Amino acid sequence: MENIYNYTLDELGKIVEELGEKKFKANQIYNWLYKKKVKSFDEMTDLKKDFIEVLKNKFVIGSIKIDKKEEDKDVNKYLFKLKDGEYIEAVLMHHDYGESICVSSQIGCNMGCKFCESGRRKKVRNLESGEIVEQILLVEEDVGTRISHVVVMGIGEPFDNYDNIINFIKIINDPKGLEIGIRHITVSTCGLVIKIDSFAKDSGGANLAISLHAPNDKIRSEIMPIDKVYKIKDIMKSIKKYIDESGRRVTFEYVMLDGVNDSHECALELSHLLKGLNCYVNLIPYNETENIGYKRSKIFKIMEFYDILKKNNINVTIRREFGSKISAACGQLRSRKEEA
Repeated sequence: MENIYNYTLDELGKIVEELGEKKFKANQIYNWLYKKKVKSFDEMTDLKKDFIEVLKNKFVIGSIKIDKKEEDKDVNKYLFKLKDGEYIEAVLMHHDYGESICVSSQIGCNMGCKFCESGRRKKVRNLESGEIVEQILLVEEDVGTRISHVVVMGIGEPFDNYDNIINFIKIINDPKGLEIGIRHITVSTCGLVIKIDSFAKDSGGANLAISLHAPNDKIRSEIMPIDKVYKIKDIMKSIKKYIDESGRRVTFEYVMLDGVNDSHECALELSHLLKGLNCYVNLIPYNETENIGYKRSKIFKIMEFYDILKKNNINVTIRREFGSKISAACGQLRSRKEEA
């Protein structure tokens, strides 16, 4: 049986009609799922009993569960167990502007970024749209608070699961769904150019973030194998087109690795690369893991890097750190579970 959370409202409407009911019944189902948050079709009291039985024979409501939770100041990290016994992660962060969640898009990842715990374990499969939606629903239920911001930056490369990600955005943005503002949804990619070109028209205005992590191909190819396929010049060409077509600002993620990409020269080169673009840079202090040898840049190096970008009129922030006392690195909790 199919997970009912996989479907956009339009898709569900077509299915309802195929089942011999009026299309508006899909609105009622969505209301029960996303507003009243029911877990059983039997609770949908404004639907006919025979139709409820049809739904019960065709769909399930949810297919994942929380396996483990770790907590630190202003952050919760969740390990989910899926229907096939696999595991994924999500992270809830408490901000002064609301609750933000970072969700996974795949089980494992084939991009192979050398500094990333997720990339150390290869891709098993894509997540269904509903499995991504459920990460939000289960965390909201756990904390008893509405989540207002979503980032697709957990385990996996979102653009390697493109269609399900676009469906996911439609479901959580829908006023009859989770009603999360489109400007509060961000998708991060390591640079699958062919999908960047489609994202502006397909996403409805969601934010785009590029995991860049280096100012040139020499460094980037050493830490990110995707650079052997899509060079920085290819990414920048695609980003300029995206900005022109969408009018949206792009975020460049830049993880700070000690002695790798944090030099004075790297900061100047990055400033030159991004000069004049409608963008900002998010400097990320690296979360070290026991399985990977990279180290976090020293705080003074991060600050020097920040200052150089600022002096060259590049909008830049340093990501606030979360989870220093828990398995903070993306994929770390999953790896520990499966390698125990």
